[in-house]
Amino acid sequence: MQRSDVIILGGGLVGLALAAALDASGLTSIVVDPADPALRKQASFDGRTSALSSSSKRMFDTIGISDHFPAAGCPIRRIEVADGLDPGGLVFDPGDDDEPLGWMNENRNLHAALLARAEAGKHISLHWKARPASIDRDEHGVTVRLDDGTELRAALLVAAEGRNSPMREAAGIRVARWKYDHAAIVSTLRHEKPHDNVAYEIFYPAGPFALLPMTDDNGCHRSAIVWSVSKDDAPGLLSLSDADFAAEAQAAMGGFLGKIEMLAPRSSYPLGFHHAARITDHRLALVGDAAHGIHPIAGQGVNLGYRDAAALAQVLVEGARLGLDLGDQQLLDRYQRWRGLDTFMVSLATDGLTRIYGVPGKTASKVRRFGMGVINRIGPIKDRLMAEARGTSGDLPLLLRGLPI
Repeated sequence: MQRSDVIILGGGLVGLALAAALDASGLTSIVVDPADPALRKQASFDGRTSALSSSSKRMFDTIGISDHFPAAGCPIRRIEVADGLDPGGLVFDPGDDDEPLGWMNENRNLHAALLARAEAGKHISLHWKARPASIDRDEHGVTVRLDDGTELRAALLVAAEGRNSPMREAAGIRVARWKYDHAAIVSTLRHEKPHDNVAYEIFYPAGPFALLPMTDDNGCHRSAIVWSVSKDDAPGLLSLSDADFAAEAQAAMGGFLGKIEMLAPRSSYPLGFHHAARITDHRLALVGDAAHGIHPIAGQGVNLGYRDAAALAQVLVEGARLGLDLGDQQLLDRYQRWRGLDTFMVSLATDGLTRIYGVPGKTASKVRRFGMGVINRIGPIKDRLMAEARGTSGDLPLLLRGLPI
């Protein structure tokens, strides 16, 4: 039987980040995932990009993940938000500290860095291409029997399996969920003019058009797009030739980056919302998409998962120092209180933005532009919104402040 402090079901972006956070403080973890890590190293595995908030980047620096990036991310030094192509909108910039608002990374580079950090971890055991055959959570601990007969034992089980988490369902945790009438089209563009490290979010009634800066490649200016369109329109846009789709994207962004060309195949995925009624159960904690899933309108999805990982790691490390059982209910209650409200409020805010900006008509657009103009002039409100974008609002775990636990 193999023993550890924690068993983590799911070796994706959040599961491996949690394992690294625990490893940095000397707690042991076993990661179980059915995937083949060799496939994740292939360039074709995941062509998407993710925004790493400034607080998430601090955690990555602190626990050694940043040391393993195969390529540097692109800093986001300014965010511009507009209602269509009409003048007047919100502008966010770093201010006096000059810390970037976030960093854009290709998902395959994120996976590569997290995997390399996990493989280098002294206290991390990785079980790839493995599935739980049975899971028993009793008064004394958690026993997981894998499909190859291996038996694992720990004090706590963490579900980091994604939005369709089997462990969450097995625990009977209810989930509020609904689908948006949108699909997101993602790809990478080459553009004539430099992006100057600016991220753009242009809101249309059919959905937001996000343009996210990427590092130049041999002098080629690149940006990633996340274009939310009506799910009925998505098949038509996907069927266009590269040249025709580039022309549509160029029109949607008003042509301010000059001529557009496609650099990567387009892919599409449906958009939805889900939120678990609770994120703990007997000797069980949920993190990442197993606990919540939101619209990509504010780029906070995976960063909410990193906040879960940072908070849970701190709760467990501090509990271990007090000599507590890591599956103790008081530790799980602390994690529930710490993360439950934050994730719920961010989820409500992103859902509200999606609905407000989806109201068609000139009157609604004028009201939105007026509201953005007011926010631009009221420092405290704007600062609060910028803190949300950076992931620096609320009661931050130590790792998100750049401090070891």
